[in-house]
Amino acid sequence: MSDPVLAGVDGSEASLAAVDVAVREARLRGRGLRIVHAFIWPLMHVPLGPAKDGPAGGGLRHQAEGFLEDARARARELDPELEVHTELVTGEPLTVLAHWSAKSSLVVVGSRGLGRFGALLIGSVAVHLAAHAACPVLIVRGRPDPAGPVLVAVDGSGVGAEALGFAFAEAAARRTGLTALHIAHPSADWQDQEERVLAEALAGWREKYPDVALHSEVVEAHTRPALLEASREAQLLVVGARGRGGFAGMLLGSTSQAMIQHAHCPVVVVRHEGEGTAGA
Repeated sequence: MSDPVLAGVDGSEASLAAVDVAVREARLRGRGLRIVHAFIWPLMHVPLGPAKDGPAGGGLRHQAEGFLEDARARARELDPELEVHTELVTGEPLTVLAHWSAKSSLVVVGSRGLGRFGALLIGSVAVHLAAHAACPVLIVRGRPDPAGPVLVAVDGSGVGAEALGFAFAEAAARRTGLTALHIAHPSADWQDQEERVLAEALAGWREKYPDVALHSEVVEAHTRPALLEASREAQLLVVGARGRGGFAGMLLGSTSQAMIQHAHCPVVVVRHEGEGTAGA
């Protein structure tokens, strides 16, 4: 299966919701779907089979296999024709999903997981993947407007250019509009310079995607609150992993992290090619 969409599952409702989104993304791309469960228990050297006096279908391995089977059934229900593979992989989620991202076109993860560490998922798995995955990462969160546009932040950086290309392709596949926002700090002398940045960033994309209805705008505001507010009316927000103002060596900027944590719709983080390494 060549460069499928990858979904990480842990048995939670959030991860099953991620499977729903991954099915749609796979269908839009004409790709297959690979569903992975990171099976950490063998590393803990604990018994994996059923308890001595317990049911034959008990045990941690059976539970993990059940997570995958439930996810496969969910995907099949949504699209019976979709090619679906499941993988039970020994390891912890951060490393496993980053490794498999090198063989994927997109990684889809939920915003919450199971167990006492579930609330930390956004601060661990999603953020880690956004910084280290070898392909774009889609974090399923918020309540997207299904009729809304794809929203993209434009900053004129190399990372921003790749995010813009991804956003145009996603808007075309979804048959929806694209809102491209370039946000200038309120204290800056911004108008001519910032409008030029936006125009240069969009150059060529209009011709490549003539059927995408594009709304572009320079907004005088603080970046994070402006994007968060705009995400209320979007079906998807696309950001670069590290923007024009990021510090060298930072794989994930503060704006991208804020969107992962607080956006009102799903967020895709696009990293610049060659920036960081999968599994780092």
